[in-house]
Amino acid sequence: MVGVGRKTTPLTAGVSELLVLGILAQREMYGYELAKAVQAVTRREILLGEGLLYPLLHGLEQRKLLRSRRVTVSGRPRIYYRTTAVGRRRLANLAAQWRRASAAVDSALGEEAYG
Repeated sequence: MVGVGRKTTPLTAGVSELLVLGILAQREMYGYELAKAVQAVTRREILLGEGLLYPLLHGLEQRKLLRSRRVTVSGRPRIYYRTTAVGRRRLANLAAQWRRASAAVDSALGEEAYG
């Protein structure tokens, strides 16, 4: 399991952004729901803690990659996030970069050497 919430490196920051944009491109979610979705789609291999997730969401919104809306549910405010057109373009770019890098690492490791 990779806990991404405590220490952020350039690699984990990029993975977090890619995951958040990818999930929010499918449907809007609020923060806690998004954190649970990341856990589910990564089979609990990647956990985004609050200390990373909320600053990331705010930063993506400031960069116009996400848009938010406030909703009151059972008397409690929730902020729902969704991707913008700019965010979907960024997602496509990040996904292409990830696929190239992942293929390169897979090639360097070689199946026969590491099983």
